[in-house]
Amino acid sequence: MDRMKNKVVLVLGAGSVAEGWGNGKAAAVAYAREGGKVVCVDIKLAAAEATLAVIEAEGGEGLALSADVTVAAEIAAVVAATMERFGRIDVLHNNVGINLPGGAAEATEESWRRVMDVNLTSVFLACKAVLPIMERQGKGAIVNISSLASIRWTGYPYVSYYASKAALNHFTRAVAVEYAGKGIRANAILPGVMDTPHITSQIAGYYGSADEMRAKRDALSPMKRQGDGWDIAWASVFLASDEAKYITGIELPVDGGLHVTVSGSLPG
Repeated sequence: MDRMKNKVVLVLGAGSVAEGWGNGKAAAVAYAREGGKVVCVDIKLAAAEATLAVIEAEGGEGLALSADVTVAAEIAAVVAATMERFGRIDVLHNNVGINLPGGAAEATEESWRRVMDVNLTSVFLACKAVLPIMERQGKGAIVNISSLASIRWTGYPYVSYYASKAALNHFTRAVAVEYAGKGIRANAILPGVMDTPHITSQIAGYYGSADEMRAKRDALSPMKRQGDGWDIAWASVFLASDEAKYITGIELPVDGGLHVTVSGSLPG
């Protein structure tokens, strides 16, 4: 298919923390499979290069770059390199995110600020750099990867993560409304319980084993299974494509129906 034909896609967080398919890696490859030229950005250059290698092995085209997305100058450098190579940016995909443990009394000020910087400020900085380009083009799409944790308690004591993702939702709405008349759309995706390398590394300590973690998380979903990186990837491609040309300002749960259930039990 060619839903991304003639489009340049900038994916922030395009690497994977381990073997397998994380949300960002899968999204970058999915955009390329749909004909897009994909700029793969990760804080670890090797991770970005690994994603680009998959794209190029399948006949796609792109660029691998390293950046700390909490630093405006590094985002500016990535945007400049993208424009120098391809001359435009049609899709901005913000995938970078972390979660650090701690409830409202237990979280440290340092951890709170770090999560806010990575999950929220990074998206602001990326949009600040890319929106003027999209405005000059008269067209563009932004896909922000939020979380089901932005709208409900998910069983883990991550107060900063909940707050940052909730703020990301409303940031997305604000951008959507401000730029709707300029041909630019902004939408958020809310992954539910996902089986990805990032999730495994972040929450493994709450369970006795990987098998226990997978079984308990599978059970939380009405579909009795977790999602994977490709579920997020193909939702992203749709929202970034012209098929979604009249869709902006939404939060799309990709969660097997978990968002319409009562809260699940605590992990462990």
